[in-house]
Amino acid sequence: MSIDISPLAPKSYAELPPIAGVRIETAAAGIKYKGRTDVMLMVFDKPAAVAGVFTTSKCPSAPVDFCRTNLGGGLARALVVNSGNANAFTGQKGVAATSLTAKAAAQAAGCAESEVFLASTGVIGEPLDASKFATVLDKMAVTASGDRWIDAARAIMTTDTYPKVATRTARIDGVTVTLNGMAKGAGMIAPDMATMLSFIVTDADIEAPALQAMLNRHVGATFNAVTIDSDTSTSDTLMVFATGAAGAKGAGVISAATDPRARSFAKALADLMEDLAIQIVRDGEGARKQVEIVVTGAASAKAAGRIARSIANSPLVKTAVAGEDANWGRIVMAVGKAGEKAERDKLAIWFGDVRVAVDGERDPAYSEAAASDVMKQDEITIRVDLGIGRGKARVFTCDLTKAYVEINGDYRS
Repeated sequence: MSIDISPLAPKSYAELPPIAGVRIETAAAGIKYKGRTDVMLMVFDKPAAVAGVFTTSKCPSAPVDFCRTNLGGGLARALVVNSGNANAFTGQKGVAATSLTAKAAAQAAGCAESEVFLASTGVIGEPLDASKFATVLDKMAVTASGDRWIDAARAIMTTDTYPKVATRTARIDGVTVTLNGMAKGAGMIAPDMATMLSFIVTDADIEAPALQAMLNRHVGATFNAVTIDSDTSTSDTLMVFATGAAGAKGAGVISAATDPRARSFAKALADLMEDLAIQIVRDGEGARKQVEIVVTGAASAKAAGRIARSIANSPLVKTAVAGEDANWGRIVMAVGKAGEKAERDKLAIWFGDVRVAVDGERDPAYSEAAASDVMKQDEITIRVDLGIGRGKARVFTCDLTKAYVEINGDYRS
């Protein structure tokens, strides 16, 4: 079925500048989709520091296993991503496909297979014919250039309706460094230590352990704070690469995340990660509204997070939002089922700035008209205060529409 561009899509895309030390190319291999690119190659001219987080699914894809093995080396020379086939639950055929891809990528980049990283996204359980794209990697490595970011973001899309890109700058030792990122994801989104697929590259000179520490620190409040349909993918992969090219301009090496010189970079990284994560929510399959869930006054931050996700993942809450219905009773339901401490008679709920419930009952000043006006907006904040502690959390989600069912009902056909 054809998919219309999300009404929450950006009016224009960020212009991502080339980053010294990395070149990008795309190709159309016909893995699943016809008439579009579906393979992306990044080549790092010199070994880049690499950090990554991956799905906690107990049924991870073959590329996830491959990346986990190589991540310990801390260096990358090539990244290969294909869309249309997840290469997950594919047994030894999947292992063979990753091996073939790694060998081809290593040859193309002139590096060891241990410096290659792979990602696949698409249908689960279908064998991947890696020969469809492995044979073109040599040519791609030659024609790759630094200004292909938006093309790369398009090549890794599956049910996404628009490419997701973002860029930021930071200062290290008085030198401006750049961070570019791309992401894909629209369904099967409830990340746990990553998102569907996201790749960030910087020219900063940051060693792998420091890069990993910063990534770990910020993933919880960004990519792990979004959910579209409560389903964690087998392929979730989030990776950051640092080419170190800014060292030639006088930006010193960052060896530890605690280095005060890393503060500007860490802030830019967190901001870029949040930008990409929210773009995924705004492209949720069938989404028409972005929803921010804010929980305060919980017994702990962990409890607040669980309650926020209970609300964000509730089909009843999400369909009420789709119907522009300020049904605060469904919020109460989601809080109550979360399994965390809550006291009914201390609960307060807001839709936007409109308090709809307080002290365990409907707000005496409740206005159906005012609440309905909030629900008509494209971006809605639902806030819950439990009144029992200091724990707080924020989660982003979207509404659940008939289009979600249509998209996923037709996905494999």
